[in-house]
Amino acid sequence: MIDGVQTKSLRVIPDERGRLMEILRCDDQLFKKFGQVYMTTNYPGVVKAWHYHRLQTDNVCCLSGMIKVALYDAREHSPTHGEVNEFFIGEHNPMLVTIPPGVYHGWKCISEKESIVVSVPTEAYNYERPDEYRLPPDTPEIPYDWVLRQGLRHG
Repeated sequence: MIDGVQTKSLRVIPDERGRLMEILRCDDQLFKKFGQVYMTTNYPGVVKAWHYHRLQTDNVCCLSGMIKVALYDAREHSPTHGEVNEFFIGEHNPMLVTIPPGVYHGWKCISEKESIVVSVPTEAYNYERPDEYRLPPDTPEIPYDWVLRQGLRHG
């Protein structure tokens, strides 16, 4: 696992009225501070990548659909410099992924329906000086390919 990245498996509590799922609590070990909460969506097959932050930590959770989250540690002095992590999160695997500053990240909607993602960064978005540093999804600087990898057939 990339140094500083944390995950939290989320528990869905269903009853006859519906479901409840806690995502992030102020008493969680991975909670640092609150900046804002926002929602973003991806249409099937769409990649939103790559970017990193110098100041903020991101807390990402997919509420509907499924996404493939990819991380790349570009921090020169990190013990996991150059490492890639991949997480499949959403309806079939409820999880919170905490991404520290300096780690490139992005995701791809891998479900047949639009994904709905909630992000809780530690900093509010600064419209005059955004804390976002971007590269295109197909950059040669990151050793990652967003193309679907076919699995092994069983049978």
